[in-house]
Amino acid sequence: MVVSRRWERLGSRRPFLSLPLWLQSRMLRQVLREGLRTSFYKLGHFVANHPVFFLSAPVLVSILLGASFSRYRVEENMEHLLAPKHSLAKIEGKLVDSLFPVNRSKHTLYSDLQTPGRYGRVIVTTGRGNVLDQHHVDQILELHSAVTMMQVHVLGFNYTFAHLCLLDDNSSCIVDDILHVLEELRAAWASNRTAPPLRYPITTLQDGREAYIGHQLGGVQQGGRKSVRSARALQLTYHLQAASPLNDMVATRWEAQFCRALERYQASHPEITLYPFTSSSPQRDFQKTTKVSECPLLVSLCLCVSLAVLCCSMRDCVRTKPWLGLLALVSVGLATLTSAGIINLAGGKYNSTFLGIPFIMLGHGLLGTFEMLSSWRRTREDQHVKERVAAVFSDCMLPFTASTALYLVTFGIGASPFTNIEAVRLFCQNTCISVLFNYLYIITFYGSNLVFTGYMENNYQHSLFCKKVPKPELLLQKPAWYRFLMYTQFNEEASELGDLRTYESHLLVAFMKRYYCGWITNTYVKPFVVLFYLVYISFALMGYLQVSEGSDLSGVVATETSTITYTKAQQKYFSSYSPVIGFYIYESIEYWNASVQEDLLEYTKGFERISWFESYLGYLRSLNVSTSLPKRDFTERLRSGFLKQPQFLHFSDDIIFGRLADSEVDVVASRMFLVAKTTENKREEMHVLLDTLRKLSLTSRIKFIIFNPSFVYMDRYASSVGAPLKNSCIAALFLLFFSAFLVADSLVNVWLTVTAASVEFGVIGFMTLWRVELDCVSVLCLIHSVNYAVDSCGPLLSTFALGRECTRTRWVKLALERHGVPVLQSCLCHGAALLPLAAVPSNLTGTLFRCLFLTAFITLFHCLAILPVLLTFLPPSKKKRKEKKGVESRDEIECVEMVDSTRVVDQITTV
Repeated sequence: MVVSRRWERLGSRRPFLSLPLWLQSRMLRQVLREGLRTSFYKLGHFVANHPVFFLSAPVLVSILLGASFSRYRVEENMEHLLAPKHSLAKIEGKLVDSLFPVNRSKHTLYSDLQTPGRYGRVIVTTGRGNVLDQHHVDQILELHSAVTMMQVHVLGFNYTFAHLCLLDDNSSCIVDDILHVLEELRAAWASNRTAPPLRYPITTLQDGREAYIGHQLGGVQQGGRKSVRSARALQLTYHLQAASPLNDMVATRWEAQFCRALERYQASHPEITLYPFTSSSPQRDFQKTTKVSECPLLVSLCLCVSLAVLCCSMRDCVRTKPWLGLLALVSVGLATLTSAGIINLAGGKYNSTFLGIPFIMLGHGLLGTFEMLSSWRRTREDQHVKERVAAVFSDCMLPFTASTALYLVTFGIGASPFTNIEAVRLFCQNTCISVLFNYLYIITFYGSNLVFTGYMENNYQHSLFCKKVPKPELLLQKPAWYRFLMYTQFNEEASELGDLRTYESHLLVAFMKRYYCGWITNTYVKPFVVLFYLVYISFALMGYLQVSEGSDLSGVVATETSTITYTKAQQKYFSSYSPVIGFYIYESIEYWNASVQEDLLEYTKGFERISWFESYLGYLRSLNVSTSLPKRDFTERLRSGFLKQPQFLHFSDDIIFGRLADSEVDVVASRMFLVAKTTENKREEMHVLLDTLRKLSLTSRIKFIIFNPSFVYMDRYASSVGAPLKNSCIAALFLLFFSAFLVADSLVNVWLTVTAASVEFGVIGFMTLWRVELDCVSVLCLIHSVNYAVDSCGPLLSTFALGRECTRTRWVKLALERHGVPVLQSCLCHGAALLPLAAVPSNLTGTLFRCLFLTAFITLFHCLAILPVLLTFLPPSKKKRKEKKGVESRDEIECVEMVDSTRVVDQITTV
């Protein structure tokens, strides 16, 4: 091999041993790089020798694996997908369930607090009216009656709410406390007596029991002593049993019937507005994104195909390659079909986040295919097709392989078991499979199609009709329309200048070479580009400082759905108070001790409280009894006196008694309920509240935990979402560092690192300004941003670094001429494919569009503007070298005879 002979020759010379270490390492990098290029050259020869096999094999594999769509399944558990797998909230939830199972909770507040289960929920609003006036109270109670009488037919039986509801100690269905309030109001109006006072957020019912109604009345205007003057919204919740598969099936159908019944009631009562919501609404609306995306995805495909074909077309009917533009997308489609088949065979389940995988593959695959086509245009037309294909592989496959390896490493880190969010892990896992097959199919399928189109070009056949193009003297005898369709340029003589001019009829190539390269390197343009880059950094920094988390489930569902309308109504009318937080004391403490009582009251100070402990202390004070009783008296009065009172009887579910070794009864565990006053930034305040109470639980002598089902999504969400991005960036950095020996100049990796960081910083900043929060979808797009930046800028930087004999400006122009057009073509096709996503009524696709579009645009800005300007005055430097004539610098001549179908050429190449 020529490379090995050169290395042996260099090593045998004594002056080589005295070279500096940096020069030896540089020569070693060049040898390794040439060795890899030679390997890809041979691979290109192998593909060109067997084009039929490499064309048919990917198609057959894709068809066979695509048949596995009969096993297509959808993931239905949103908590499994979007909640952190390993979090303290899940451990606390299991402890809460073991201490206070749902069947011990005889109140909807408690059942909703521990586990939502199956339920139907509706918000009733009256615009500017008052839901507590007589007319609206009658309507709400009528609505409640219609819901409870609604029937669901399953397996020959008619089920109503009475068959599915949670039961209290009297075997009656548990309903919201606000319904008891409304019934009391209606009874008072019917008997012409004064209505009982209604306080907010904790009111006293007719039986003397205190009830929290902060989440049942919304838009409240209060008078004196927390009394309610009016309310604009009211929320009702109907909890269902789902203890068995049959119960769960019936409850699921009841939820669907519940939504239809509310739609009918809304149509007949337009003066009120209903916002229905069920436990299955988020999952249904999450998967609805796939359905509403079907038509825009078809438009996206048509736009991308059209633009890809146009980007590969030119005036010359022989050298134009419209089929290669189409076949580039076919390669990506086959890789998508193959990876989907593998996922189905492996038992994987589909979810809506997978919509982003084809667009990531599109950005990577199109750039690789356009680079191959650009390299094909730089080969000599008098070469044999096999030599031209081998030269293309030698020129393009090394950077394309490196960028594919970077994709596999960064997304492979995200696919590891250490990723705490299942949706992110599954997305990264499937992306790795797709990118790998995309790489293989571009080498095989696209490479074999390049061979066939090359033979057509060498035979001067029309690229569309495959018809032989007549010679110029014969073409002049044809009609004008025929001459227009069959226009081409015959190159009977092999000249490099003629080859280059042949392809200048391509619009983008001509624009880049004749106009743009000279303009962007103009001395008067450079200051404005640098100034524009500083403005870009300033706005990116402004957005970066405002990054917020997106743990709200409404960020990943379709927009025109019940989930979004319900969430907006809830934020509008019920954002004054936080979710009910369970305060669980999971071990025995000295409740009778005055200092413990003070600590416990101090911890819950500032909250709206529903506490057996405070009620018991008030009960003792009402009897003129000290609260610091001996242990036995304190416990006995609690069991025999306090919990026997009708108004305090419901507190029996909040206390667990245990018998000690000396047969003495003690309180071994208990719970209380806290509600915090919140503002519009409810989610951020809940994060702060959760962290504060967690830290307090670690330092307090009272061992307690706090829990709410929403904590499962909030707990460690920021670290869980950000961890894959951080790990992927670190992995990319290490890969760029350790791969420095594969490039001709180590500064290439430095530039790639800086460029990727600049692109990533800009995408994060501008997506925040575009109202995109940091959630699992945006993080996946940010991982792609690192890869896309390196993928696009790598060839341009490598070409610039390899140049030695010309000035910086000259090599910047050459790098742009060679690689600027492929980057521009891929960004145009990728951006056109993304545009229809903006019209999809879904928050998930909206996040995909904004992040991926910003990635493509900012990367294009760096490749075509920032890097060309900065490289004209920043390292690596360009030093002119004078050639030394002598024995040591003589050229080795290798003669290769090539037999073509049309001519025999003696090619003389200098090595």
